Amino acid sequence: MDSVTEERVRERWEVLAPDVARRRLPGWDATVGAVAGPEGVLVVDTGATLREGAEIRREVRALFGRPVTHVALTHPHFDHVFGTAAFAGVQVYGAAGLADVLEREREALRADAVRHGADPEAVAEAVDLLVCPRHSVSGEVTIGLGAGRQVLLANVGPGHTGHDLTVLVPGRPEVVFCGDLVEESGEPQAGPDAVPARWPAALDRLLALGGEDAVYVPGHGAVVDAAYVRAQRAELARRYATAP
Repeated sequence: MDSVTEERVRERWEVLAPDVARRRLPGWDATVGAVAGPEGVLVVDTGATLREGAEIRREVRALFGRPVTHVALTHPHFDHVFGTAAFAGVQVYGAAGLADVLEREREALRADAVRHGADPEAVAEAVDLLVCPRHSVSGEVTIGLGAGRQVLLANVGPGHTGHDLTVLVPGRPEVVFCGDLVEESGEPQAGPDAVPARWPAALDRLLALGGEDAVYVPGHGAVVDAAYVRAQRAELARRYATAP
């Protein structure tokens, strides 16, 4: 990669902590994250197309000088999972039941992507090659990336969907990739696969996981703090008339 391109890559990725970064993708402002250790790199979500996924993989290699070894998918929406086929040979994780949803709902995912303005040909390619996670997370799973660098995957849902996975990166600060359980660039979206009555409880678990001083990374928008997550939790509880 030439120096001009490498500089552009580094401009696109926001450093959140040592060896932890994220990028806000064009189009739907979806977040992808990356966590590096001496023996590998974990990527959080993969974008909306195969082309986007391939670009993420190249850029992460350029950022850290190491190949991607793991992918964690936060939930089964097209803008977060359609790029996974670009990560051949990588271990893919998702919340328990996510693989079944992706397999069963291929046509619904295709229709949703096109309805939101995605290119139909790119969508068709992504759906045809859609990769389902082979590693299922029903509670918590710790992934080691070498030399004591660990990343915790936690199934804290349901909420935004029936299969919400969060990614906790210990350190100073701790970083929590929230998926679309938290959104900053707009109001949280509750589609037909949401479980609104249980969403506030999912955010309670998210806050307990990260704590007061963590950096929380929404699925869309700028990074936020625990106070923001608590405020969004209260608004969701009010909106859906659940217990505060």
